[in-house]
Amino acid sequence: MRVTTAQLPPIEDSADKVFTTTEAVVVLDGASAFVPVPVPAATYADHLGRNILAGLGDSDAHLRAVLAEAIDRTAGELNLSPGSSPSSTVLILRRRADEVDVLALGDSVVILPDETMTDDRIDSLDLTPRSNYQERLRAGAGYDDTHAQLLRELQNQQATHRNAPDGYWIAEAEPNAADHALMTTRPVEATPWAVLATDGAYNTIEATGLDDWPSIAASTREDLAELLERCRTWERDRDPDGQQLPRAKRHDDKAIAAVRFEPIREQHSA
Repeated sequence: MRVTTAQLPPIEDSADKVFTTTEAVVVLDGASAFVPVPVPAATYADHLGRNILAGLGDSDAHLRAVLAEAIDRTAGELNLSPGSSPSSTVLILRRRADEVDVLALGDSVVILPDETMTDDRIDSLDLTPRSNYQERLRAGAGYDDTHAQLLRELQNQQATHRNAPDGYWIAEAEPNAADHALMTTRPVEATPWAVLATDGAYNTIEATGLDDWPSIAASTREDLAELLERCRTWERDRDPDGQQLPRAKRHDDKAIAAVRFEPIREQHSA
């Protein structure tokens, strides 16, 4: 399993976090907070990612169990309480012998050769501030004070649906959220590659038409860094007010991981 990654801005300045081992990759997107939270989203995502890595030391552990334990440990380390804490999307991809396990919680994206996997439950909520800010951006209002107020209203409304039935599920301070993560297990032979991306990367790559995912999966670190830089340049020069791609911020953090697999083949003695 070969993993190449890139982030913009660098991991130390970003709420997006990418962690890798020889057999796994973890991608997190700490949610930007427009209302007060006890610790920064970047701090939360960093702790959560490291705790997930610790759990992946047991190669037989179920990914939902690994995530639940990591959420619980992170809440304890940072003294967080459900409902008033920062949150993060989670992607985990792990190879086990001749199988690949994938977990998704939140709206980051895993692109596979024959499937795009994402947890879009938060976007399925019919919340007025979200449609209002998107309509205002399309109309050319830009990132003004009213936009910021709509984002605060949106997060307040989302909080009432967070980690609740008929709402959406996200890594926060409630370990049971892990039970609702999307999961799939696939044979390595049917999964030669995968790309994991936070929404800040995925949405802009799609909007700019740079979404040649098989080629992206084969990219070097330098290629991925150039791709993200092109996305940021497009945001700055071609769509600075979010008219073409309505989004919460002009420049969202971006993280991407490209994974390539080689099937394990049985060794036959002569």
